[in-house]
Amino acid sequence: MLGLAYWVAPDVPLGWFYRSDSAQELGMPWWTGVPVTLVIFALGVLLTAGFLAWTPRRRTWFTALGVGTICGYLLHGLPLKAAEYTGFFEANAWLSEPAGEILLTLVTTVMVTLLCTPLVRRALRWATEPDMEWAFRRDAVPPEGPRSP
Repeated sequence: MLGLAYWVAPDVPLGWFYRSDSAQELGMPWWTGVPVTLVIFALGVLLTAGFLAWTPRRRTWFTALGVGTICGYLLHGLPLKAAEYTGFFEANAWLSEPAGEILLTLVTTVMVTLLCTPLVRRALRWATEPDMEWAFRRDAVPPEGPRSP
């Protein structure tokens, strides 16, 4: 499946996945928008079901990483944007070749895994899991009494 994704990815505009462009803007006939969207949705459901089927029910060594996925999700964009801002990808054009894409996949997998570790989660809890108790206090809203005219 991963090999198929790498084979198909260069030919599929990201506008299909982000739903940011119409079918016509992507160079396709107008009527292809609905079927392609349904196929992409069905593939997403299939991939989600496959992922959940592989999710163990018992605690394992990587359970702690699963608890910290919010850090990986929220923070992965920072190194990516830093690399784009500094021109890292333009300076290393070989990264768009197959060997470079495999290397980037491995490096980003390690990076996101490290972002999910308990150490990072504890260090950045103030930003990724802030204390929201103040927003849910019961005494924050005064009880309604009789209204004065």
